[in-house]
Amino acid sequence: MIRSTGLRSCCAMDRYERFRRAAIDRGIPDDEVDKFADQLRFAIWLGTCDADEEVVGQDGGLPRLPVGMGWPGSEIGSPLPFIASVDCAALPRAEGLPLPVDGSLLFFLHHEEDHEGAAFTGQSGFAQVLYVPAGTETVVASPPPDHDSANFFCEDIPFLLPEHRLTAWVEAVLPDWLDDEEEAEFASDAAKQLLDELKHLDQLCALVDELWPPRKGSWFHIGGYCAEIGGADPPWTLMAHANLKKRFEAEPDLPRAERIRLRQEEERRLIREWVPLAQFPTESDVYYGCFLISSDDLAAKRFERTRSFTMFTE
Repeated sequence: MIRSTGLRSCCAMDRYERFRRAAIDRGIPDDEVDKFADQLRFAIWLGTCDADEEVVGQDGGLPRLPVGMGWPGSEIGSPLPFIASVDCAALPRAEGLPLPVDGSLLFFLHHEEDHEGAAFTGQSGFAQVLYVPAGTETVVASPPPDHDSANFFCEDIPFLLPEHRLTAWVEAVLPDWLDDEEEAEFASDAAKQLLDELKHLDQLCALVDELWPPRKGSWFHIGGYCAEIGGADPPWTLMAHANLKKRFEAEPDLPRAERIRLRQEEERRLIREWVPLAQFPTESDVYYGCFLISSDDLAAKRFERTRSFTMFTE
């Protein structure tokens, strides 16, 4: 059996077992299949909804907020642009994503301000995830005063974006270093060791694409891995740096090799324990949104602990 991880324990193993059976049927050794499957994740992808597809949410337009609640960010004098909302009950289930079974998730982000203030910590005050439990009385929010058509960005981007209905599906996701030779050159020592051990890597990657063919049209992802954007450090690296900062300051003579080992070890822990709650390109050409949450906080609906790492794409 495939070893259970914290990211998988909340859901049925149907897709993992399907992959495992198909790989073993092709003669790939069990231990190699298991090692590869430990890197395999499943993500919910969302895109514009066709007429015959199920609606699971919306991007743009006006959000539905609990009655009596002000627009997020208004309390600090900086209303946050609304990105998207999803109906958790309508989303397909994906292994490793202990999302609420009902209620709605709403995402707000001011990408310019968040990018400037969220480095290392992921907490800037300019990003918010709001969970609205099922049964909550809601109303379509009115735009914040003077924000109905104004541009509040350095680029010519309106505060309110056109509304589109969203549909969703599940796809398999692998870390970039596992199926990209260029990315593999910059992988951690542990990742490079695994690559050496996977003698049937090309067959395994091809099997993933065969079982779950990539679909075009997605722009919003829940789950999977953090995308590598531009030349900036990914969120895992920033978080690991922040977590180890005090130790490194307290031990200035710590050898460089040991610092690298500790950072890579911490990154691996974060990748195991944290999951991208949302990833999406913004309306800007140079910013990309990424919300992260620990699997434990996701399962407990502690969305106030979500962190945001808006990345610069150039």
